Amino acid sequence: MRLYSMPSSGNSYKVRLLLSLLARDCQIHDVEYLSPALDAARLAGRLPFGKAPVLELDDGRLLPESNAILCFLGEGTDYAPVDPVLRAEMLGWMFWEQNQHEGTIAVRAALQFYPHRRAQATPERMAELLDRGHANLQVMENRLAGRDWLVGEAPSLADICLYGYTHTAGPRGGFDMARFPTVNRWLARVAALPGYRGLEA
Repeated sequence: MRLYSMPSSGNSYKVRLLLSLLARDCQIHDVEYLSPALDAARLAGRLPFGKAPVLELDDGRLLPESNAILCFLGEGTDYAPVDPVLRAEMLGWMFWEQNQHEGTIAVRAALQFYPHRRAQATPERMAELLDRGHANLQVMENRLAGRDWLVGEAPSLADICLYGYTHTAGPRGGFDMARFPTVNRWLARVAALPGYRGLEA
């Protein structure tokens, strides 16, 4: 398999993280923002939605969207619950990550991290994203109170999915992570999983 991966992206990172946790062999092809490699991958038709990550299977089929890739890779592993209720809960958190969490945590970080987006980082927008992001982190704080993982009694794809942008919310997004001690303990548990790899690895 080959993964078209944006090194700085949390969406790409969570796929790389799961591959590492599962000890799956995969060729990583970096396609960073504004790079010739990204343009070439688009022109070659390797990015169906125009963005990374995309997993290219051995037979050439292309799987876009980070959470869809997680579901594919996680099928039949301990990271994908067999129980239909637990699986639905896992998917619910993964949907929430894309339609709520990413739109605040990842966007605020991107406006500060990528030079070509800093013009969009108006004080009003940054303040709004900070408030909404803190509210989303509080949702996670509440969920993790008294439990180790987001779903069930073991780590699932939901944890891998939400770890991607949450673990850099402080340094990249400027969120006050000291307000969320339960989330911080959960972050440490994910980082202690066998096979864990960091964003820069």
